[in-house]
Amino acid sequence: MNEKKKPSKLLRITVFLLVIAVIALLFVFRNEVQKLQNFGYIGIFLLSIAANATIIIPIPGVAFTTAMGAIFNPVGVAVAAGLGASLGELSGYLAGFSGQGIAEKSNYYHRLVGWMREHPRWTYFIILIMAFIPNPLMDFAGMASGALRVPVWKFLIACAIGKIMKMLLFAYAGYYSWSIFKLH
Repeated sequence: MNEKKKPSKLLRITVFLLVIAVIALLFVFRNEVQKLQNFGYIGIFLLSIAANATIIIPIPGVAFTTAMGAIFNPVGVAVAAGLGASLGELSGYLAGFSGQGIAEKSNYYHRLVGWMREHPRWTYFIILIMAFIPNPLMDFAGMASGALRVPVWKFLIACAIGKIMKMLLFAYAGYYSWSIFKLH
């Protein structure tokens, strides 16, 4: 991956402020965001965007996916939640793209950037695995991807594959746990 010209300082500051504003709005309106579940798959998609748009501050998106898997078709839930989660991860990507050192003090972040620089062919696999594993460290992978200027569409595809696979597991966990509960 070639390091490309850094974005202008104004663009970097604007993107950084936009990410901060989205996080603040999601926190302030968190109760209203929860009402999105009333809109079925579109609500699941939108709530997943919101749950994953926060950086480092966890919102329990997988718990919501598990609960929705008990109500709706688990495959539909996984696709809606996975695609929404992928778009939500753009906040981390944009934070890294802006170059505003949010995670630069983290050894984990530096390790990810190092792996991605040293092994550019593995970058997409690293993003996919980080998206699949339930952990708050996906934000660092997004920031590293943005900082390294991974093409956004490639980031989104790798992220979507990992997120959909993860959400499929949680949606089916909800589906089967509800099925067992209904038997008793």
